[in-house]
Amino acid sequence: MDEVVKIINDIKTGNIKPIYFLMGEEPYYIDKLTEYIEENVLTDDEKGFNQMVIYGRDTTIDEIVSNAKRFPMMAERQVVIVKEAQELSRTIDQLEAYAENPQPTTVLVFAYKYKTLDKRKKLIKTLDKKGLVYESKKLYENQVGEWIRRVLKGRGFEIEPKAMMMLVEFLGNDLSRIANEINKLEIILPKGSKITPSHIEENIGFSKDFNVFEFRKAIGEKNQFKAYQIADYFAKNPKDNPLVMTTGLVFGFFSALLQYHGLKDKSPNNVARELKVSPYFVTDYISAAKNYPMKKVSSIIAALRELDVKSKGVGANSLSDSDLLKEILVKIFN
Repeated sequence: MDEVVKIINDIKTGNIKPIYFLMGEEPYYIDKLTEYIEENVLTDDEKGFNQMVIYGRDTTIDEIVSNAKRFPMMAERQVVIVKEAQELSRTIDQLEAYAENPQPTTVLVFAYKYKTLDKRKKLIKTLDKKGLVYESKKLYENQVGEWIRRVLKGRGFEIEPKAMMMLVEFLGNDLSRIANEINKLEIILPKGSKITPSHIEENIGFSKDFNVFEFRKAIGEKNQFKAYQIADYFAKNPKDNPLVMTTGLVFGFFSALLQYHGLKDKSPNNVARELKVSPYFVTDYISAAKNYPMKKVSSIIAALRELDVKSKGVGANSLSDSDLLKEILVKIFN
């Protein structure tokens, strides 16, 4: 995020590069930077003759270079944006000659999503020297909560830890989806609000009491009544709570718990780092470890694998998702 802010600030102060090669697995920042350049480098009057957006699947490197070599019309510079540039991955090396000597009055932007260039190749070194290369990396799920907090703080909002983790649990590390939900909350809630689990439930549609986060917590605490209650809710709302997602998260919890048992250093900071979980969840693992010794955790993981096979129709004897979920709870609690 800090690197993105620096790139935008440089553009604002007129430090504009002739080539921006934006690449990586996380499309959110690639889209944001592309959007910023598209909207802000030229004035509205200049855009008509001097701004071009083309798509990788509809063009070639030769055509892009030809457009980039044109001179601007009644403007200081022109902007050429190549969206979905990853479609040109097989021929991208042909860009090298232009990258060696880019047109100084052109801002050429490549939005090269979900992929990266080979850092050993000459092309990326040339692009980095003559322009700017930005790699947008996927955040680990244990980093997403802090990202949400920082984004909201920048917009004048706060968020309770549980509400933050509900977003992470349901949306994972898909920053674009999370940003869309944050935008909804920003429209609905007054500035300065502290976002609560109730706000998430009322405006985004995740139940604050019956969700995988609470399900996992109930299992960890051996709160059988709550766990069966949530399992029943999931069975009645299968579209919002698919079995494969539920068992996947429970499997991940016990796999991490097995790893926790094997740690020598069980300090909260080390646990969060090694398990790649939010510090907010560390107490859940400490509590669960007291209820589930290592041997029991191993047997639960084996049972979850068996359930996964049954959920795919192998030896399930037409058991419903509800019955399969209850079966795993029986094996966890007994």
